[in-house]
Amino acid sequence: MTVYFEKTYQRAFGTFPLKGQELHDAVLAAAEVGYRAFDTAQMYGNETETGAALKATGLARSDLLITTKVDIANFSEEKFLPSVEASLKALQIEQADVLLLHWPTPGGDIRLSLQLLQRAFDRGLARHIGISNYTAQMMRDARAIVDAPLVTNQVEFHPLLNQDRLLAAATETGIPLASYCSVARGEVFRHAIFAEIGKAYGKSAAQVVLRWILQKGVSINTMSTKAENIAANFDVMDFTLSSIDMDRIEEMTKTGYRIVGKDLVPYAPDFD
Repeated sequence: MTVYFEKTYQRAFGTFPLKGQELHDAVLAAAEVGYRAFDTAQMYGNETETGAALKATGLARSDLLITTKVDIANFSEEKFLPSVEASLKALQIEQADVLLLHWPTPGGDIRLSLQLLQRAFDRGLARHIGISNYTAQMMRDARAIVDAPLVTNQVEFHPLLNQDRLLAAATETGIPLASYCSVARGEVFRHAIFAEIGKAYGKSAAQVVLRWILQKGVSINTMSTKAENIAANFDVMDFTLSSIDMDRIEEMTKTGYRIVGKDLVPYAPDFD
């Protein structure tokens, strides 16, 4: 079982797009309710503030799982490792728990960036490595290129988007998925089914959505600045959706609502 699927770390707190006092307060609130996995990225421009906030929690370094991601602007021999070292300095850590490539290399030639990721692992800059926003075929290619285990492919994953091809690739390659945009940036709340199902379990629509993701075998990243929502997003381990409710939610994937595509990120790959 990979690090992303150890129970303590199945629920990560994401820091995008937070900065400043808002980020500081949110990280402390997340740590207080039990979050131990925290996600940032070079692209977010908040690694220094995230590092300071995590230090302020007073939690032992060994209790934390800190993920950061390398920006595509640093996918070169000259920039990659120095950028990772700069990230570690900003985060006030000696080693990332999980280091991801934030996006596939624009143009589709992913080999060099993966080799550089392997090099960062070999040099001890990361305890685990992984990828983000990779297609199913890219997952297969990455598995063939990298020697170290890839512990996750972090992708847009929520019940308004069918990601069956990525789930199949995860099983095939042994690279688990992790979600971002887990509640589709609020779009799920426009659909009454999630709140309706939640009533039977005494849970909110958001909690139903997050539980569905977990039961699909995908770890979750969530972000909020409201203490009550931070706590609620974490409180999703004490109930199990029935197979009937899982199937009802599965029908919603036919909605085909994708948030992150080429209109938002021009260098995004042609997603499955």
